[in-house]
Amino acid sequence: MRTRPTPRLARPTAAVTLRLVGAMLGSMMLGCVTMLGGVMLVGAAFARPPAEGAAPRPHSGSQEPRQPGASAGDSGVPSGPNQLASIGADQTQAIQVHPSIWLALGFGNSFLITTDAGNVVVDTSLPFHARRHKRLFEAVSSEPVRTIVVTHGHGDHRGGIPIWQDGTIEVIAQREYAELVHYQTRLRGFFAARNAAQFGAPASGGGIARAVTADGAASPVTRQAAIDATVLFDERHDFELGGVRFELHHTPGETYDHLAVWIPEWKVAFVGDNFYGSFPNLYTLRGTKPRWALDYVDSLDQVLSWEPELVLPSHGMPVRGRDEVRRRLTRYRDAILYVHDATVRGMNEGKDVFTLMREISLPPELEVGEGYGAVAWSVRGIYEGYAGWYDGEASSLYSWPRSAVSAELAALAGGAEPISRRARELAAAGELERALLLTGVALEAEPRHRASLEVRIAILEQLAARSANSNERGWLEHALRAARSAVGAAEPQ
Repeated sequence: MRTRPTPRLARPTAAVTLRLVGAMLGSMMLGCVTMLGGVMLVGAAFARPPAEGAAPRPHSGSQEPRQPGASAGDSGVPSGPNQLASIGADQTQAIQVHPSIWLALGFGNSFLITTDAGNVVVDTSLPFHARRHKRLFEAVSSEPVRTIVVTHGHGDHRGGIPIWQDGTIEVIAQREYAELVHYQTRLRGFFAARNAAQFGAPASGGGIARAVTADGAASPVTRQAAIDATVLFDERHDFELGGVRFELHHTPGETYDHLAVWIPEWKVAFVGDNFYGSFPNLYTLRGTKPRWALDYVDSLDQVLSWEPELVLPSHGMPVRGRDEVRRRLTRYRDAILYVHDATVRGMNEGKDVFTLMREISLPPELEVGEGYGAVAWSVRGIYEGYAGWYDGEASSLYSWPRSAVSAELAALAGGAEPISRRARELAAAGELERALLLTGVALEAEPRHRASLEVRIAILEQLAARSANSNERGWLEHALRAARSAVGAAEPQ
């Protein structure tokens, strides 16, 4: 029997209901009902045209000037997996973004809000960033931290809580935070290996791969972890400190426990990971529960309704000015909605997921970059989030993977050698992705076939060299390490 989390539940001060209306209308079209975290998400909402004025245009003065430590640029998106730990490493002073708000950069930013009655920290980053962030903030203010707000339960937002917690600090998170921490801890071994691949580090080592994996072993009975939040709320939670009013709103997207912080007096919104300088990870390659595109859309609509004048994302630099905030968040929302609606449209037309991954791309006016998330992965995440794993192919009903017949296919082709030659020919013609598939067939049949390993290495090197997406490069480099290691044990040809 599952036990209830120990933190007290804050009584909601308001209910958010309008964002469910579009989803309920969608049930009339698709009749597809999914339950997530106690909130009903129904089908697909009707398509919405991109907002006028969403096309990108040159601008200046809308964001912070480049600061020491902003090594990943204003977007907060690193150029490769090995850069993640170094973001903000050369920052020697906290950046003042508002008379009472300070920013410390990292793979996961932290924010200090100073008040007359003590301070508030929004997000704590990873442990090795948090130690530096704490030093930077203590140089700004010696007043005690009264409250930590965690925008969601990923390690690059909650990992630094123990660095700050002295037994007196209130830690506030959304109600689903507990389940997210349980989920990550329950699959700790799985995520340790996946994070090591994605972030470019040995699974048994330290660094970022270990830091982003949930800490603490799950109970063998309950599969639950200790929860470090002291207050959990449902849809909204308000508090006041030193005359400053803080509104915390449930804004699911990056995770189902995601929240945004709104300080109405200052027109400042802390938006966590629901906005950053790349198309979002609607599906992350390391593995995740479904991230519903329409949750992102509704949550961004909620933030836009506040008409903020300063938006503070947890990755990247601030966005300043009401018009610039509206322009950039509207374009981001419309890009997500475009990909969602194109995917749903293709599903209803009977197209398979791989066809849609190749066909769907953003129009120029909605391009927001793909340095971290990617449209094609998001298409598949949306498709399989709605429909599940079964693809309609009869052979998928059974437990045998494609690799079970690779030896048969290779034998029909005359062995791995002619397959590796064909892969090399396709690669020379620029068809790197198809060539990579062929090396997979050859090596599934003959795992120590040197020529197949060598052409696979050459293909992976080319794919990695052309990639501008840090997560794609992380997985390609992981595959390269495996192939190079296998070459040493390969049979001489």
